[in-house]
Amino acid sequence: MSNELLTDLHVSYIQSLDKHQDDLAYHLTSHLRLNGVYWGLTALCVMNRQDALPRDDMIQFVMSCWDDEAGGFGAHPEHDAHILPTLSAIQILAIQNALDRLDVDRVTKYILSLQNPSGSFSGDFFGETDTRFTYCAVSALSLVGKLGLLDIEKTVAHIRKCRNFDGGFGSSPGAESHAGQVFVCCAALSIMDRLNEVDHDMLAWWLAERQLPNGGLNGRPEKLEDLLGPFGTLDPQQVIMDRLRYADIVHLIRPGKALS
Repeated sequence: MSNELLTDLHVSYIQSLDKHQDDLAYHLTSHLRLNGVYWGLTALCVMNRQDALPRDDMIQFVMSCWDDEAGGFGAHPEHDAHILPTLSAIQILAIQNALDRLDVDRVTKYILSLQNPSGSFSGDFFGETDTRFTYCAVSALSLVGKLGLLDIEKTVAHIRKCRNFDGGFGSSPGAESHAGQVFVCCAALSIMDRLNEVDHDMLAWWLAERQLPNGGLNGRPEKLEDLLGPFGTLDPQQVIMDRLRYADIVHLIRPGKALS
């Protein structure tokens, strides 16, 4: 096994993902298409290969997902608007320096319309709430320069209700702590300049406890390690709280004997 990242193979794999349109799996994942474009683009950016996918084609696809009736983006052309692909669309346009293609006022109105009296955000007009959607709203509004229109206090109050005794955050008030929810809550609070709402030491301890004897990280107690674990765990530790020293990075990258 190579000790180096095989960049060319990763790039080729990402480039191939839209060439399987005869596969059933391709169509069964249409509800993730716009999010997938964002994931692929950011992976290419990390590898300094942003130009590996045609910029104009990507922007054209993003705009084809616009739901003109709602004022947001769906995950695929002719899909209803939802906060998740709306954020992905804005992120893609921002990375590609194409935010001028966006109707900022309409998308801002759409995002703000999804906030509930409780301070939570629904993903779409069906009404499901989740702290992921709160992060999407805060991040999207920040990217388009409209964060000042958000009711910050009401939004922060809802996130505060989702904080648990262990220092972590759940998807809703009373829901168990999960590393993914920790990331979105901490990221939203950071964007709103309200990280004082986080018990840094308690949360850093909870995140450090996500590392298992084999070096991997899980998202919540009593679960196996997975590749989402490092994202939800290490991002808050390093980017938001400067507590990356709590994790054994060497053991995470190169598993060896069990942690003592």
